[in-house]
Amino acid sequence: MTQPDLRDPRKLYKTDGFEKQDQPTPALQTKMQPEPDCGEESYQGHDKLLNRRVLITGGDSGIGRAAAIAFAREGADVAIQYLPGEEADAKQVAKLIESAGRKSLLLPCDLKQDGVAADLVDQTIAAFGGLDTLVLNAGQQISQPSLEKLPIKQVQETFQVNIVAMMAIAQAALPHMPAGGSIVTTTSIQAYSPSGHLMDYAATKAAIKNWTINFAAEAAEKGIRVNGVAPGPIWTPLQLDQGQPIEALPKFGQDTLLKRAGQPAELAPVYVFLASNDASYVTAQIYGVTGGGVIN
Repeated sequence: MTQPDLRDPRKLYKTDGFEKQDQPTPALQTKMQPEPDCGEESYQGHDKLLNRRVLITGGDSGIGRAAAIAFAREGADVAIQYLPGEEADAKQVAKLIESAGRKSLLLPCDLKQDGVAADLVDQTIAAFGGLDTLVLNAGQQISQPSLEKLPIKQVQETFQVNIVAMMAIAQAALPHMPAGGSIVTTTSIQAYSPSGHLMDYAATKAAIKNWTINFAAEAAEKGIRVNGVAPGPIWTPLQLDQGQPIEALPKFGQDTLLKRAGQPAELAPVYVFLASNDASYVTAQIYGVTGGGVIN
C-alpha cells in the first residue's frame, strides 16, 4: 500500500537552538551558521506565476530570497532590491532565478534614501516590460533593551525602511499595475504579540498590518489584491544584524508550539499562493506562518 508523505512539523529543519553569533551590518546569509533554507534545493514550481513581472524588496536573503526562488520556479521574472553590501547574497539569488529560465534584475539601494521608490519601479518596468506583482518585504530590526536605550534616530530609520518606503513603492507602482496584479506585504507576529526589546520594529509591523488591510480597499477598485504575511521567529540574517540579543539565539524559536524556529522555505508557498490566481477571492487578509503564534 502506498504510504502518505507525512512530515512531523516538530522534526523538520533545525529543531534545537542556534549558536551565539552576530555580524556587522549588513548581515549576509552566506556567513550564517547554519545557513537558512530558502528552498534552493527543495522548491518545485508548477507555473502558478507564469510570465509574471515581479519586484521583491529585501530579496537577497531570508524570506525575500525564498520568495524570489519560488516565484522564478513558478515562471516569473524577478527583480530584487537589496542593501548595498549584500551583493554576494544577491548574486546567488540572480543565478537561481536565471537557472529557472527566467530574467533577474539586481537593484541595490538603501530604502532610507529619498526618491528610491520610483526608481525601483521604473527600472523593473524597463527590464521586464511591466510590473504586476509586488512583494514588499524589506525590513530593519534592531534590538534595544528599553525605551530609554532606544535612539530616536533608529526609530525614524526603522519606520522609513519598514513602512514609509513600503507605501512609497506601492504608490509608485499602483498606476502601472494591471487588474489581476497582486501586492503582498510582510508584517510579523510582532504586530500582535510585541517583544519589549523590539519596540520600534513591532510598531512598524502593526502599521504594516493596518495599512495592508486599509490599502486593499483602494487597490480592489483596480482589480488588484493586497494581502500580508505575518511570520513568527524565522531564521534569517535579520536576527544576526542586531535583530536579537546574542544570548537569546540558543533558544530562538523554542517557545513556539512546534518548539523550533521556522525556515524561509516554509513561507514561500504562502507568498506564491497570495500572488497567484489561486487566491482570486483573497484580499485584505493577513496569513500567519508563526509556528503556532496566534494572530487572530
